[in-house]
Amino acid sequence: MPLRAPMACALRAVSLAAAAASLALSAQAQGAGKVYVSSEKDNKIYVFDTQGERTGAIDVCKRPRDMSFSGDGQQILVICGDSNAMGLVDVATGKLAGTVPLGDSPEMFDLSPDGKTAYVSIEDENVVAAYDIGTKKAVFEVKTGGEPEGVLVTPDGKTAYVTSEVANVVHVIDLGTKKVAKNIKVGKRPRRFVLSPDGAELWVTNELDATVSVVDTKTHTEKQKIKFEVKGMRQADITPVGMTISPDGKSIWVGLGKANHVAQIDVATKAVKSQILVGKRAWGMGFAPDGKTLYVANGLSDDMTLVDAASGKAIKTVPAGRVPHSILVK
Repeated sequence: MPLRAPMACALRAVSLAAAAASLALSAQAQGAGKVYVSSEKDNKIYVFDTQGERTGAIDVCKRPRDMSFSGDGQQILVICGDSNAMGLVDVATGKLAGTVPLGDSPEMFDLSPDGKTAYVSIEDENVVAAYDIGTKKAVFEVKTGGEPEGVLVTPDGKTAYVTSEVANVVHVIDLGTKKVAKNIKVGKRPRRFVLSPDGAELWVTNELDATVSVVDTKTHTEKQKIKFEVKGMRQADITPVGMTISPDGKSIWVGLGKANHVAQIDVATKAVKSQILVGKRAWGMGFAPDGKTLYVANGLSDDMTLVDAASGKAIKTVPAGRVPHSILVK
């Protein structure tokens, strides 16, 4: 007996749902998304799936370091320290599409909220410089203390924070007046930043203090220091540099450099919740969008460690080129 129309439609709907579920599981099994790792010595960005399998490599300019997606997500912007340039990588083709000339020995950068301007720390010139990505021209620069590194632009686009490794301060730069509005004293050799989800706190790694400074963004004063201790390690070997925040905003993860660990800090309590052994000189990090996996670049063991964020355990470590620096996850 032929199926009546309602029953046939119902069975067809079930079949389509099953097919969709199967496709979703297949995509998950293959590891949807990509992980990009800049390799300073190979002059490449290596491409991995989210399970840590290498799927490709992109030739870029010399000594690729800090990276960010463009505002529209169609390009990867990468700082090339030995080319004095910013590489523009087309995500779709996986090829270098152009470069923006920069100053002498560029380090780190951040983008304006509209994605049109890059603010770059230029180490050998002791400035932070603004570049129009569209025209590929310098717009202005602001003098900083010695060896500027970390750059963070606030979500309203009004302020840029820049670390000076030599002066041991964070410069608060008014992007409207293009001047330093205040210098915040932090720890020894400050390096990188994370902004809390509510914008009330600026977290700063202090490489030679084994600490993170927590700065109040209203008063622009340091309100707390978080000290790291690793069993069996001397304080001098605990060198925090890279930081990232979990997608849910509840934890900040810090690469402890020569201590070969990453530390998880609870944003609310400022307590160190866990420390995980990874590779040698753990700095650059990036989270999967779902917050389940942390990817860690180990600069002196030439590899990348995948960490299960929930259990606080390393899953595996895979080769990632010579001197991996930064990580982007899509």
